[in-house]
Order: sequence, then C-alpha cells, then structure tokens
Amino acid sequence: MAPRVLVSDKLSETAVQIFRDRGIEVDFEPSLGKDKDKLLEVIGKYDGLAIRSATKVTDKVLEAATNLKVVGRAGIGVDNVDIPAASKKGVIVMNTPFGNSITTAEHAIAMMFAVARQLPEASASTHAGKWEKSRFMGTEVTAKTLGVIGAGNIGGIVCERAVGLKMKVIAFDPFLSEERAAKLGVTKVELDELLQRADFITMHVPLTDKTRNILSRENIAKTKKGVRIINCARGGLVDEEALAEALKSGHVAGAAFDVFESEPATENPLFNLPNVVVTPHLGASTTEAQENVALQVAEQMSDYLLTGAVQNALNMPSVTAEEAAVMGPWIKLAEHLGAFVGQMTDEPVKSINVLYDGVAAGMNLAALDAAALAGFMKATNPEVNMVSAPVVAKERGIQLSKTTQEKSGAFDGYIKLTVETDSRTRTIAGTVFSDGKPRFIQIKGINIDAEVGEHMLYTTNKDVPGIIGLLGSKLGECGVNIANFTLGRTKAGEDAIALLYVDDAIGRDVVSKLNELGKFQQIRPLKFDVN
Repeated sequence: MAPRVLVSDKLSETAVQIFRDRGIEVDFEPSLGKDKDKLLEVIGKYDGLAIRSATKVTDKVLEAATNLKVVGRAGIGVDNVDIPAASKKGVIVMNTPFGNSITTAEHAIAMMFAVARQLPEASASTHAGKWEKSRFMGTEVTAKTLGVIGAGNIGGIVCERAVGLKMKVIAFDPFLSEERAAKLGVTKVELDELLQRADFITMHVPLTDKTRNILSRENIAKTKKGVRIINCARGGLVDEEALAEALKSGHVAGAAFDVFESEPATENPLFNLPNVVVTPHLGASTTEAQENVALQVAEQMSDYLLTGAVQNALNMPSVTAEEAAVMGPWIKLAEHLGAFVGQMTDEPVKSINVLYDGVAAGMNLAALDAAALAGFMKATNPEVNMVSAPVVAKERGIQLSKTTQEKSGAFDGYIKLTVETDSRTRTIAGTVFSDGKPRFIQIKGINIDAEVGEHMLYTTNKDVPGIIGLLGSKLGECGVNIANFTLGRTKAGEDAIALLYVDDAIGRDVVSKLNELGKFQQIRPLKFDVN
C-alpha cells in the first residue's frame, strides 16, 4: 500500500505534485492545520504530515497519529512541533535548515542599502508631496568597511555579496578558519577591532549565552562614530535601549532591524527614530525561499517514506532501526564528548579526530561522527543538528578525520576526541557502561571515571594539598550542591583536574569567587543535554 501524506498548511502545488509523482497518496488540505479538532480526527490515517507554522503538532496530535512516521516542516523553525513527544512516539521530525539562507542574506544587504541612503524616509517624504532633496544625503557603500559578526552559512553569503559590492569586509567568528576567510575574500579580526573599524556592522549568529547582547552598551560605545548597524539574525543580539540612545546622540548614524528582542514588536525603543529602518521579520519572506523549502520538505519526506533515507532530521541520526537500539547510548556519548570540547574551545579549530576503539569501531561511524560534530558545534550554534553539523563544519574549514582500532584497554570499546587549534590540542575519551550510561574516562591524558550530568564544573590546578576542600567549601558557600566529584592527576605535585556534577547551573558570580581564590588555572561551567 502506498504511503499517505497530509499537507495541512499552505505548500505550493509543485511541492504537492512531488508526492504524487513519486507514488505517494497526498491530501492537500491547506486550512486543516488551524482546525485542531478536525486534525485530531483525521491524523490517524496518515504516514506523513507536511506543515509550515500554522499546524501545531502537539502531544495530543501525536497520540492520535497512530500511523504517523514523519513530520516535515517547510522551514527551519520547529517551535510548533513537540519534538520530545515525537521522539517518544518514534516519529521523525524533519526541517529544511538551509532553504532560507540566500533570502535572509539578501535582506541584510537590502537593509544596508536602505539605511545608507535613507530610502524609507525619502520615499515617505516624496509620497507626501515634499521634495526634500538636500535632507536625504546618503553614503556610498563602495570602499566602506563592513564588519560581519558570524561568517557561517548566511554570514558567508553576506560576505561574498559585500565583496562583490567592492566593500572591505572584516569578520569576527571564533570558528572561521584562515582558509575559509581567504576563500570568502575577508579579513578575520577580533570583535574589538571590528567595532573600531567598521562603517557598517551586520550580525549573523544565533542567540546564545555567548552572543546575547554582543552589541552591549559597552561595545556600542567602542564602535566608530557614524557606524550603521544591521540585524536580520536574532532579536536579543543588541541592547536596543543602548542603541536608541546612541542613535539619538549621533554616535550611531543609522540602524536597520528585521528582528527584535520581543516579537511581534508593536513597540520598541528603535521605533520612530530618524534613519532607523524596521521590518517585521521578513528575512525568509520571498516567493523563492518559500517555494524552495516546500520542495525540499516534499523530497525529504518522500525519500524517507519510500526508501528509509533520513535527511535533516532533528530527533534521530541517519541509522537503521536495527542500529539505533545498539547505537543510541554511543551516539549520546559522542555528542557529550563533542559538547565538552566545544564548550572548552574559544578559538578556531583546525582539525578534529575521532578514535573508535573496540566495539565502537564496528558501528555506523558516520552517525557517530555527526553526533560528535553536532555536540561540538552546538556550543556556538544551538540550531545545529546531526545532519547540518557536517555541512557547517565543512563551511568553517574544520577537517574531520577518524581512526579505528581493535580493543586496546580495559573497556570493550571507547571513543576518543582530539581537537587541534593553532595553540593547543585537547583530548577527551568516554565509554558506555553496561547500564547504557555514557561516562568520561579520560581528559587531556588524565584517567577519570565521571558520570555525565546536565550541569557540570571543570577545573584545572597544580596538585597541592587542600584544593579539594577549598573547592568544596567555596561551592558550599555559594549554595552549589555537588552530586558527584571526580578527580585525576598526571602525578603527585603536577597537573590535576576536577570534574563535578552539580544540581544547578554554575553562574558567573560563582566562577568569579572561585577565581578569587587564585588556585585554579581554569574554571569552566559546562552543560550537557542528558535527555
């Protein structure tokens, strides 16, 4: 019997036809997604559900979807899908993470031109019957310096377009390699240098703890007088109040924003200021982008339903059902190892090597590689998944290699991750115990035995008496409860490490107080997805 798919949101007829051409029965009901009761009534008949943003795939919908195998979201955002519930039900959730890249990059370039030439204000003035030619004196972009914060997929396209406009392009991105920068035709710089040199600044990074308010009040003050700032990435990257003040003072000459800290934005400090261009989150809103993601999701769902091939899945690796039962804990281990090193690394990575020992060497290494990369990349880009991580890593010039070997130690198998930067090499190894739980067994050559927890703290120090008590008592003073405390050292009096599993996230204030002790070379709070 042919698979059956329900399209419950507005997808193009061309996308619907892809299902039909590949022998899949499809019901095109573009308004059904808004009728929760009707959706619950009919969803049990379908193997696949193709959606945009209107359909809400809740736990109730998934419970009623007794035959559902795959949900395909035409677009990147999946806030309308209960992914944990889908995973529990064995339903694959796919999206199309790269379909909007060109459109979003083009919008950023358009916004740059709009603020450079004051186009919206000039248009409104002319529509009003005025002829204020002298009022709207613009600036050329040719030969100006564009500072790009984040040179990944979308940021890289912006760099290429700006180079074509004969701009001088500088980029801040800790994971941008020199080779990738040269290929893009940009100069890699630190953030402070970008702030000081750029005539225009555009941001293309996800919103994380590290990027939130990357243009803070302090950083806005460091910018060149007369700078123009563009944000088509994420709300929350800029201190909007501080920017509004800088615009009013004249330090910042203009701003163009497509995204805001609070959306939908019906009021904002930037609204109604002169030479501020604002749009209602239109970055992905072009006919071509909407068509592209619709076609992609139709192809991906068809591939899975007909051949079992998995692309752009958010909640499962590209492995067979037989492999998944055995590999699940090892995939989680690989992700934890990558996440550890990713959170420890603040500089460009030249290469990553994954060593598979014993039983691990006989598994689906492509899936384990992808899990390790995803864990590593999520430290700076939470939207990365096992499918997109290898693509993002390749774009950033990160070389991934793997090594396999027969069982060589006390464990039936283990995975060891080695990450090389210009200044250092980091290693971490782990295994899966018989209870199915991943464990860290070695960090930078020092043997340990550490359970992986959601919140952890890693410290390094010289092996001297009193460190354990000092660390424990100071954390106690700060109200931090320790669930597990693991220690290791090279030899007496030399390098020592501690890895603590704690109940709650370690705040900056706690790190500051530990630093004040003057005993630790490194203090790093860590977070792991243990679900």
